Order: sequence, then structure tokens, then C-alpha cells
Amino acid sequence: MTIHGKVVAITGASSGIGAATARHLASLGASVVLGARRTDRLDRLVAEIESTGGTAAATRVDVTTPEDLQSLVALAVERFGRLDVLVGNAGVSRISLMADLDVEGWSAMVDVNLKGILHGIAAALPVFNRQGSGHLVTVVSTSGLKIVPTQAVYAGTKNAVRTLLEGLRQESTTGALRTTSISPGYVKTELIDNAVDDPAVREQARQNMSDLGIDPVAVARAIAFVIDQPDDVEIGDLTIRPTRQG
Repeated sequence: MTIHGKVVAITGASSGIGAATARHLASLGASVVLGARRTDRLDRLVAEIESTGGTAAATRVDVTTPEDLQSLVALAVERFGRLDVLVGNAGVSRISLMADLDVEGWSAMVDVNLKGILHGIAAALPVFNRQGSGHLVTVVSTSGLKIVPTQAVYAGTKNAVRTLLEGLRQESTTGALRTTSISPGYVKTELIDNAVDDPAVREQARQNMSDLGIDPVAVARAIAFVIDQPDDVEIGDLTIRPTRQG
């Protein structure tokens, strides 16, 4: 597999899809560099990966802070000599009707889901250009493919990311850069925990996620699949969701 020996940085790596991806890629021989705000979880994950023979490092990353993404990329280069893949996974969701005017929630989604990805691109792209190769794998959402009430702004941020990656792809057809958007459907993660203020609605959303959601490892395998393609092959978009999702 071409994953073996690659250096992969992952944001939002302390739980859910990010943590599952770290474990899976490390098991395939990648060196993983993990970023998230919850450093206690990152430390435990690094220890877990190393205990099974994998290679990992971690640093605190808040994707709304450009310098934190610079530090993540710098750690990869300093520790392992290069950066082959940046997995932009950190994200937040706020579920509400537009008429509820959750301006604070809107801003948080724009800051994390959109600006956070831009900060990662700004940090990684100079390294990729110097190396002559690199891969941006970004976790978006099926919410951007099927627009539903209460998720308009969330879907908007995800579709904005999809658009900017396509624009970057068209600017980078020399073969040095690959871009991939991964669109998960219902996945059993903590994303829903802070997405809804109403306790009853939140509990119903959690129940739906528990009943329908797939394991984050499924998304981790999809990420490994797109990374593992030959250098002259780019998978631009990949959708992965439960078979029972409407």
C-alpha cells in the first residue's frame, strides 16, 4: 500500500472520525500527526498508537487560529521530514431554523468549518509546493448534498468547502496536488452533542444517530482508500453513508 511511510496530519483527531482515521492509518504504516483542542485525549491516542507499534505525534490545534495549523504542519515536517496528507476533519454543527437567528452558531460554523479549512490549506500548501506533492483530504457532509430544514448554514459551510477545493484543484493540475472531499452521512460521533439547544430535540437526534449511524471506522477506511491511490489518480469526491439513510 502507498500509505505505508506517508506522513498524515489530522485535525479534529481527539474523537470520532479523526481518531478512527488516526488509528487506521497508523495501523497501515503511516506516521500520524494529530491536532485537536482536547490534548488529554490526544495524548492517550498517541500512547495507544505507539503501544501497538505505530508512529504518532500530537499538538493542540484550534482550527480557528491560523498559527495552530502552522504548528501542526511544522510538527510534521520537524518530526518526520515532510507532510504528505492533511486531513481536514474538525467541524461543528448547530441545528436550528434560519428564523431562530442563531447568529452565534452561524459564526461558529463559518469559523470552524470554512475558515478552519482555509487555515489548513494556507499552512500546508507551501510545504506541498516545496515537496512537489501533497494531498488535501477534507471531511464535508451529505448535508451539503441533500439540503434539509434546520441545516441550511451547516450545509452552506460544507458546500463552500467543496467549492473552494474544486477551485484549488483546477488551479493545481500539474500533478503536485490532489484534493478530495469526503461526504459522510450519519456517523456515530459526538458532533450532535452540541448541535441542538433543546434537550428533547437533542435526545431525539442522538437516538436517530444511534439507530442509523455507521461506525467512524467506515469513514477512516474511505479516507485510507483515497490516500492509497497512485500519484496520478485523484478521487475528487467520495460519499459514504448508511445503506438505510434516505
